[in-house]
Formats: sequence, structure tokens, C-alpha cells
Amino acid sequence: MRVLLISYGSRGDVQPLVGLAVQLRALGVAVRVCAPPDEEFAELLAGVDVPLVPFRKSMRALLTGATPPASGAQLAAELIAEYFDTAAAAAEGCDALVATGFMPAAARSVAEKLGIRYVYTCYHPFELPSPHYPPPPRPGVHAPGVTDNRTLWDRDAQFMNAMYGVPLNAQRASIGLPPVADVRDHVLTDRPWLAADSTLGPWQELTDFDVVQTGAWIMPDQRPLPAELVAFLDAGAPPVYVGFGSMPMRGSEDVAQVAVEALRAQGRRALISHGWADLALIDDQDDCFAVGEANHQALFARVAAVIHHGGAGTTTTAARAGAPQVVVPQFWDQPHWGRRVAELGIGAMHDSPTPTFESLSDALTTALTPETHARAKAVADMISTDGATVAAKLLLDAISR
Repeated sequence: MRVLLISYGSRGDVQPLVGLAVQLRALGVAVRVCAPPDEEFAELLAGVDVPLVPFRKSMRALLTGATPPASGAQLAAELIAEYFDTAAAAAEGCDALVATGFMPAAARSVAEKLGIRYVYTCYHPFELPSPHYPPPPRPGVHAPGVTDNRTLWDRDAQFMNAMYGVPLNAQRASIGLPPVADVRDHVLTDRPWLAADSTLGPWQELTDFDVVQTGAWIMPDQRPLPAELVAFLDAGAPPVYVGFGSMPMRGSEDVAQVAVEALRAQGRRALISHGWADLALIDDQDDCFAVGEANHQALFARVAAVIHHGGAGTTTTAARAGAPQVVVPQFWDQPHWGRRVAELGIGAMHDSPTPTFESLSDALTTALTPETHARAKAVADMISTDGATVAAKLLLDAISR
């Protein structure tokens, strides 16, 4: 049995697929992954002996501006063409295709042409149409005075048709497939999978979807922490981690400065993660340490709190570790995760993407209370860890049927 997993996105989009790939391999399934050709993704997959099929261009170069951004229409057409080329070739001989990440508009068409099982997966409920919340901030979807969520989701569907409809249907026609009238719902299907923890990101019913919530797809990380990092952790009280993953963070030098100053004012040590924003230390004082790639599962268990962007993966990892959180959301699903952290009482949501000394200090005051710490430890016991195993077994069952 063979399965193709595909995602065009950042690390938060790719790493969960690696977690699923590991569980599929354990069940005897041959797996390959289509993902951007960034070095860290290649290393991630090589570490679990899963082949990488390079898909389009570097995501890091795109997000950090190293590669000039294409227009929305151009990017949509290029992505669709890549699916019908690279992804279709990678899916030959497979029994199923699992797609996630940046709108995989043509993934279902590839599976349809090959006659194989197709599964769409998202890592947060907030991209599935629902009366309970508005759609992501796509251009032209949100308008002054329009507050009804169903109306906004209708506008979202119109946007997706305008962006992807023509190039998708042109490619479908070229291989003998009929046109698609509603691109978004065609991609999502009426039974999408939700790879999010039900405590952190519960699915609310009363929608048109029969959502399968598997739990988050977590890749077990057994890597030891670097010796220098362990020495820093052992040298004093638990530090506060500051890192924004794949977010470029405009004014990253100011962000690091603000974070360190706010932490020092509260008598806390700082652990600065470089990430794609290239955060760096602001001086050579011994109360701060800079870290690159590291095992967050082990690291977050040893910090006093985690300041981060609010990606699904980082939110889940911090919650599993019982670490209080300060979420500084940048875009997309991140404000939703920030609100969930605040609602659960396991941290604070910063109300803008650009922290100041005062605003970050206020959020830290909430996150670093004994009450928040105790609540974070309690919620940690509620987080499921078997989402990837559940999904792997469901997929095999679906293929068998």
C-alpha cells in the first residue's frame, strides 16, 4: 500500500505530515511527501527515512521576501500547474492522497484522475465554513458592515472561485474531467479531517460538514537538547522562551529588544529562538541565550512560559508541556489560537502583532501567575497524543473499503 502526503506551506504545515508518515510506516505503508524544497524539511523527512518530492519553490524564501512574491492569480495558476505536474507524477501507483497546507486546489483533481482515495486535512477548525466564526482574512472577503458569518463564508467561496476557478477547470478539461462549480467546497469535501486536539481546537457542530477530528498529528521527537542549551537551563530559574517559528516578524530586532527588556523587568531569563525572523540576542549578558533548531517537546517542559506566534503546532506543543503561553498572533488562524489560550486560562493573547514593552509586560503578568501555571499543568493532561495513530488507522480503513 502506498500513500502520498502533500503540503505547500511552512514547517507548521509540513511537520504534522511527518508525524502521520511515521505512523503509516509503522503500519507497513510506503509513504512519500510532497513539500517545499527547504533544507529543514528535507532534514526532517530524512530523519524518519521518508522520501521528499520537492514541490515548487522554497517557502522560507517566499515568506521572508527573498523570492519576489507573485500576484495572487499568478500564484494560484502556478500552484495548480504544479499539482497536475509534480504531484500527479508522485501520486502514480499510490492508493491515497492526503492534502493540506496552502489551498491545495488541484489535489482532489489529481486523485480523481488517478482513481485513488482523497482526504483533505486541516490543522485548525477555523478554515472550515461555520456560523461560529468568520473566514480567514482573504482579500475582499471582509467588508465594512458585513458581520454575518454565513455571508462572509459565501464571500469567501466567491473569492476562491475567482482565484482558482479558471486555471483549475482549464487543467481539468485538459485531462477529461468536468468543471468544478465551487472550488473551495470541492477541495474540502463534505467529510474533511481535522488534525487538531479537541481540547484546544474543538469542532462545533451545526454545519454542512461531517468533520472527522483525529487529534493533532504529533511527531515524537527524541533528540537531546544541545549541551550548551542544557547548561543555560541548569544555570538558573526556568527562562521564558521567545520564538515565532516561520513568521518573518517585521522589525525583528525591535521584537527581540522588547521581549528581553520586558522579561528582565520581571526578573526573568530569556531564551531567544532565531526562527525565520532571525531573532538574535541584544547584548552579551548571561541571562539570555539564543537557540536555533531544537526539540520543543523537551525544551518547553523546562521553560517558565512560551511567547510565540500562535501556530497550531507551537500552541499544541506548549500546551502538552504544561507551559503558560503568550500568543502574539500575526495572521490567519493565529488570533483564533490566541483566543483559545486565553479562554482556557493557560496564558494570554497579545492584542496586536507588534508587541511593545508595556503590552508584552501586561501579557506576561497574566501568563506568569501561579494560577495560570496551575491551569496550564491541568490542561496538559487533557491533550491527546495519538492523533497521528488514529489518522493512520482511519486512512488504511478508508483505503481498504
